[in-house]
Amino acid sequence: MSLRLFAGHYPGRAVWLVILMVLITVPVAVQADDTAAREAVERVIRAQLKAFSRDDDEKAFSFASPAIQRGFESPQAFGDMVRERYPAVYKATTVRFREQVPHEGFVVQRVQLRGPNGLYWDAYYRMERQDGGWCIGGVVLEQVAGGI
Repeated sequence: MSLRLFAGHYPGRAVWLVILMVLITVPVAVQADDTAAREAVERVIRAQLKAFSRDDDEKAFSFASPAIQRGFESPQAFGDMVRERYPAVYKATTVRFREQVPHEGFVVQRVQLRGPNGLYWDAYYRMERQDGGWCIGGVVLEQVAGGI
């Protein structure tokens, strides 16, 4: 079982990891009337996964939060980090959206992924509101024993 912080090298890495660990252990159901927000969150994640699958680092980078973007010199550096450390995100072969856990100011979206090496992962995306839309504020991966 491996947990990693997607946000990489920007300050506060340990703080984000602790916050995300607390958040993913306290599941809360998304209200039925929040369907539009749920779908918007999923669209952003799908769009980034699609960009990664096309090796479009610039497009994938555009879905990252400003805090993550500040932590990288370029979209290429961001893509290199994801390729190296998160192959299940970079080249997911199976993607299944699961529950969302809403919090004030952000949402944690669980996505089950199968990586190119055949291993299965739960990806916990921290989704943040920015300028009326959603962006990805980080991802924590946890390997799933036995698949999805």
